[in-house]
Amino acid sequence: MSAPRLADVVRLLEQRYPPATAEPWDAVGLVAGDPDAPVRKVLLAVDPVATVVDEALEWGADLVVTHHPLLLRGVHSVAATTFKGALLHRLVRGGCALLAAHTNADAATGGVADALADAFGLLDVVPLVADPVAPLDKHVVFVPVADAEAVVDAMSGAGAGAVGQYERCAWTTTGEGTFTPLAGASPAIGAVGERATVVEARVELVAPRARRSAVVAAMRAAHPYEEPAFDVLELASLTGPTGTGRVGRLPQPTTLRAFAQAAADATPATAQGVRFAGDPDATIERVAVVGGSGDPFFDDVRAAGADVYVTADLRHHPASEQRERAEFDAARSGRAATPYLVDLAHFASEWPWLALAARDLAADLQALGTTVETRVSVRRTDPWTGRASRADAPS
Repeated sequence: MSAPRLADVVRLLEQRYPPATAEPWDAVGLVAGDPDAPVRKVLLAVDPVATVVDEALEWGADLVVTHHPLLLRGVHSVAATTFKGALLHRLVRGGCALLAAHTNADAATGGVADALADAFGLLDVVPLVADPVAPLDKHVVFVPVADAEAVVDAMSGAGAGAVGQYERCAWTTTGEGTFTPLAGASPAIGAVGERATVVEARVELVAPRARRSAVVAAMRAAHPYEEPAFDVLELASLTGPTGTGRVGRLPQPTTLRAFAQAAADATPATAQGVRFAGDPDATIERVAVVGGSGDPFFDDVRAAGADVYVTADLRHHPASEQRERAEFDAARSGRAATPYLVDLAHFASEWPWLALAARDLAADLQALGTTVETRVSVRRTDPWTGRASRADAPS
């Protein structure tokens, strides 16, 4: 198999992790690289830092895909006199491109949240905070039966009729339409001043709301009538399979202490380790996860009925207030003081995604008749290098 171009690899990555789904403040996509350059080796890492660049250049990588962006905040220079500029210069000199998939990879199917849920073996997984699907219209058109196929073809070509992995999806039925052309009309059927009765098809297709004008224009161009009868109905908003975090259940209940240990075993070792808050012997089964900083989602975790919330970067005050609220509610209701908390290092919470992304990229390229060698970085990029405890501190 031949090596793909960088542009081909970027296109496939953006299909899985669409840049449009990134948060407005984010900076995702191709940072450096020639779109026409061949890609034979792809290194995946959490952070775009010097040690990862060392590994990429030593291995001969043509592309580094990182979760965190290098240029998240605006810069006015990438001169090699700055640490970020120096890193970019090294990549360019080494013929290695750099791409970031950040919040667009967090929520995606097969993204950071799914990978973390998979690491814990969760079942019946759904988004913790589901993203709405793109708003849809339903187009209803009345057209002579003989012209219905041409109208469906035209509307489908303009973006209507796509449902999941299917295209040109349409529903039709027949009935009678009546009309009387007035003076000045140029009827395709019938004559001015005479009532016409025509066997017509009622054609229905869904389409993204963003394609409304294009679909209507295509329908008008293909329709034999100068004044087609049609409706455009806005469909109710629905949620989709992507979104922030995931919630699911363990194959069997366990204790908080045992689950925290399993979380430590399923993620890279870090100086922080894995902290947990709550009764170590409490029983848990329903688990919510958010890779990266998860402080803002306590209300969603409670609404999801999770027994434990796994995330990273939990700060003192939000964590303390969450536990105080859980204990207060438990005392009043007689139920368990959930959700309990499990706090991972930020790096560790996002690392499981790398292997999943590497596997999916290789499979997508193979389906196109090309191939790359993928590798998950072996460098630990968690910034903390150690911890110290008082000799008389409780274990």
